[in-house]
Amino acid sequence: MPPLTLVMATHNPGKVRELQALLRDLEVRLLSLADFPEIPEIPEKGATFRDNARAKAQEVARLTKLPALADDSGLEVAALEGRPGVLSARYAADLTRPAPPTDADNWGKLLKELAGIPWERRQARFVCEIALAFPDGRLYTARGECTGIIALEPKGSQGFGYDPVFWTPEFEQTMAELPPEVKNRISHRARALAALKELLISLITENRKPKT
Repeated sequence: MPPLTLVMATHNPGKVRELQALLRDLEVRLLSLADFPEIPEIPEKGATFRDNARAKAQEVARLTKLPALADDSGLEVAALEGRPGVLSARYAADLTRPAPPTDADNWGKLLKELAGIPWERRQARFVCEIALAFPDGRLYTARGECTGIIALEPKGSQGFGYDPVFWTPEFEQTMAELPPEVKNRISHRARALAALKELLISLITENRKPKT
């Protein structure tokens, strides 16, 4: 039987690489929106990470007629009352500039806002909500979190997003300094996906059964 095909509902190459690594031990064929150039970027209009993940997964499943895996994730900083939250990817967006903000723009704005905030008040967490949607309407979600501290300056060249400024107490390094195999064990995305793995394994088992 062919492997179960899943469409990752993202154009973000960093997310694609992470999800591919996290699912490499499963019998799945992974596609992304790069394989469906006719599908535009799906706007994130929800008030929560879960709202956005569900909406993206359901829309991509509808358009591709394939199971779709979508995540919405971001950073919540206690001293900023949870910001940037669902605006993480566009935190430094400038309405006068058409180009979307870069990762460095976003974490650069974050560091400026936290200037003068002492180390003990820089707690933060990465949050990930993953949704798995099927063309027949089935929908499953899972959540993962990773806690840390916002560093005083960026360090490391691994990862993407806010990784260079997210310091992990367990390893005493930023997420961007960790080897990918370590990050893929402790990240918010890894923890959310782990919660869905049991379901994916059952779907793969079902996919192996001969069709009558």
